[in-house]
Amino acid sequence: MKRLNRPSVPVHTATLFFSLLFLGLGSPTTRAAEALVISLDSIPDRIRKQNPDLAAAQYRITEAQGRLHQAGRLSNPELGVHITHNPNFREHSLNMSIAQKFPVTQRLRLEKNVSQTLLKAAKAEVRNKERQLVATSKQLLIKVLAIRKQQQLLKKQEDVAQQLAHYISQAAKKGEGSVLDAGQAQLDAAQLTNQIRHLNAEAASITGQLKPLLGMSTSDHLVINGNLPKIQPPARSTNPSKRPDLHAAQLNAKAATEAAQLERAKSRDDIELSLSAGIERTDDAPVGYDTEGMFGIGFRIPLPLWNKNEGAVQEADARQARKHQEVAALSHHIQHEAATAHAEMTEWAKISHKISNTLLPLAQQQADLSAQAYRDGQGDIQTTLRTREQLLKLSSAQLNALRDFHLAKTRYEAALAK
Repeated sequence: MKRLNRPSVPVHTATLFFSLLFLGLGSPTTRAAEALVISLDSIPDRIRKQNPDLAAAQYRITEAQGRLHQAGRLSNPELGVHITHNPNFREHSLNMSIAQKFPVTQRLRLEKNVSQTLLKAAKAEVRNKERQLVATSKQLLIKVLAIRKQQQLLKKQEDVAQQLAHYISQAAKKGEGSVLDAGQAQLDAAQLTNQIRHLNAEAASITGQLKPLLGMSTSDHLVINGNLPKIQPPARSTNPSKRPDLHAAQLNAKAATEAAQLERAKSRDDIELSLSAGIERTDDAPVGYDTEGMFGIGFRIPLPLWNKNEGAVQEADARQARKHQEVAALSHHIQHEAATAHAEMTEWAKISHKISNTLLPLAQQQADLSAQAYRDGQGDIQTTLRTREQLLKLSSAQLNALRDFHLAKTRYEAALAK
């Protein structure tokens, strides 16, 4: 038997081939690693770490820390130098002094208190910014999940419509059906396909709004994981005590009260204490020149005759009253917001339960009976398509109720900062 000689493959060529093969197999994994997988549960952590607006808001805390570091400090001391001499420079004097102002009220302590309270308020405002971003992101994600579920529903209906169109077309070719019925069934399937494309465009729009909230670039790929949970209405509550914006409002009201006290403390200016020392050279004829040293202590007390800071005190009192009124108004608004969201949740839960347990089974039964009647020659295509359309509308209504329930639940949880 004759042996065929195969051409030998160089070792370096084989190595290059397998390297390219492994790189090709590994490329999908690399591309998948670039995608961000997100779900309802992972949104808060992603917002906390990657949202650019929240990162910018964090500097409010740094600014407040800087104000606290600067507050409650004495003014810098002042150094004074005074030199005199006569025209022939035979007699002269040098005097140096250092002066420091001291408050006669508790102004420095009050400045520190105001800055400490405003630092706590800044932290609460950042937490509130995070609450708002998480709520907005969750609502967008809920809409995308609902669209995806709607697409699955339409896809299933599209498959059924195409099967029906194929069945009628085959029957028409055999002379057992109407060509018009076949055309109507194909048109119905095409309309479902068009609706799926519209949902694709809507999902792309919502995803475009969601990606910047998650700190993603335009080229990053977003993978949405999970499904809409089942309807489980939470217990009703309208307690606003956990809301960070309410905490911030309360702290700002407290700071306004302390600021009013500070303005009253400013009605009396600081006193000034000075220490001075100097030398003086004088001509004491006929003895000659004499040099003397001097030391002195002085102080200045401002007289509150023209400016008692009354206008600033009046302004601070009005700001204090406004801030406390804003706290009451915000608390009232939060309670109504939570109550409204809970009432909306309850209604959507009732609608979903009604559709799922009563209307959908009935519509499914009617659709099955209508389809069977058409196959048996006892019904018309219009009735069959109408019953299928009703089934699709009820399925969409049930999905919309589930979506709107979770949107209301997100608002309810955000209203109570849960």
